[in-house]
Amino acid sequence: MDIETKFTSREINLLLWKTGETVSTAESCTGGNVAAALTSIPGSSNYFKGGIVTYSDETKMRYLGVNAETIEAHTVYSEEVVKEMVAGALKAFDSTYAVAISGVAGPTGGTPEHPVGTVWIAVGNADEVVTKKRTENEGRERNIQYAVCDAVTMLLDFIRAHQPVAEDAEEVK
Repeated sequence: MDIETKFTSREINLLLWKTGETVSTAESCTGGNVAAALTSIPGSSNYFKGGIVTYSDETKMRYLGVNAETIEAHTVYSEEVVKEMVAGALKAFDSTYAVAISGVAGPTGGTPEHPVGTVWIAVGNADEVVTKKRTENEGRERNIQYAVCDAVTMLLDFIRAHQPVAEDAEEVK
């Protein structure tokens, strides 16, 4: 894990400790590395509810409730699928937030429509899901590392945007 991901995970730790909110993960091409990044920080058991690696279409459908029709219409390497993976993780783990990733880490498996390096990331809660598409191919190891870094950064930004404003905060003039 790179230093940036470690610092970002530490910030997530501090925010979730304060609020008592929770997070879960649903990963495919990153093979559990987002969960590993989040749980590398002491105290993560207070907010990390769990994660699931769903490498196959079948497991995405069975454990996360991803619709076969969505996969057929858009492929597993799509924004639509990672959004459904977030919804499935939120439900499966009863968490406040969830992160989902699906893509083609490489070095093989790419297609003209979804070349190696194509990775979709989604972060959300019960009310909103945001997504990002990565398309750079830096080799399998770096594709995974960059996707994990992006996912953890997206999660931090999402949590910050959805944290309640402290009641004692002074009004900005």
